Amino acid sequence: MAPIRIQRYIAILSLVLFAGKIIAWYLTHSVTILTDALESIVNVIAGFLGLFSLSLAAMPRDTNHPYGHGKAEFLSSAVEGTLIIISGIIIIYDAILNLMHPHALEKLDIGLVIIIICGGINYLAGRYAEIKGKKNNSMVLVSAGKHLKTDAYSTIAIIIGLIILMLSGDKWHWMDSIVALCIAGIVMFTGYKVLRRSISGIMDEMDMELIEKVLVVLQKSRQPQWIDLHNLRVIQYGSMMHVDAHMSMPWYYTVAEADIEIQSLEKLIKAHFGNQVELFIHIDGCLPFQCKLCSLDGCMERKEQFVKHMEWNVETSWANSKHGE
Repeated sequence: MAPIRIQRYIAILSLVLFAGKIIAWYLTHSVTILTDALESIVNVIAGFLGLFSLSLAAMPRDTNHPYGHGKAEFLSSAVEGTLIIISGIIIIYDAILNLMHPHALEKLDIGLVIIIICGGINYLAGRYAEIKGKKNNSMVLVSAGKHLKTDAYSTIAIIIGLIILMLSGDKWHWMDSIVALCIAGIVMFTGYKVLRRSISGIMDEMDMELIEKVLVVLQKSRQPQWIDLHNLRVIQYGSMMHVDAHMSMPWYYTVAEADIEIQSLEKLIKAHFGNQVELFIHIDGCLPFQCKLCSLDGCMERKEQFVKHMEWNVETSWANSKHGE
């Protein structure tokens, strides 16, 4: 199922769950349930914002956006993370206010049933969105999934708190606010993680996990004529992955021969990471000092004997300099 369609279902589901939690709060007057409802407002906003960003990110590149619109997902996740943090602050305010001015709670049994149902649906939807988001390299779906799962985890704390309140009567009314404060901490930490990851994407921060996966593929399938790899850059924008690198090949290769090697590289990357890949390879002609890194048989231009290959890892492949000197 396409990420846009999944996000559309998440947005609609967030509206339904928000309505259910508002009903539960109206029946019980519990500030703990109110905190859950407030977080659901964020779910609603984030759901429709994510739907918009996915639609925008899916647009083909144009003259104004030559690298496509994939960064719209990072912006959407940044807004979602900010909203999550704001909802945590609101929860803290309401919880402290309730501690100072406590009020009686009503119909906790009905409210508890509604919250349990909403929590279960949240977890299942979040788990599904996170799995599909990782599969489709969609940060919006992954962020939405984490948010929904965190909402479900906080619901567990709410359920425990409501059960304690039901058993204790009015003696432990302050427990309602204490549970809300604990939930606020969880919510704000989740918001920070979502915001932090979004900013790293906007700033093109190196994704170590992704670049290591690319290097494992290249290292495993490297050919003797692929003498050296350096100045490697890997960036993920939504479902589109950009790979830039310099590769040393025999200096006497014709343009046609070098093009064959680039096409082989492209097929290799796409076979492992899908067709949504843009590959930009700059070909460097090998230099005499690189002969000791080259295992190409039958080379008539060899100046030195082959010693060993340069291992392609993050440290060696990231630097913008030829190896072997």
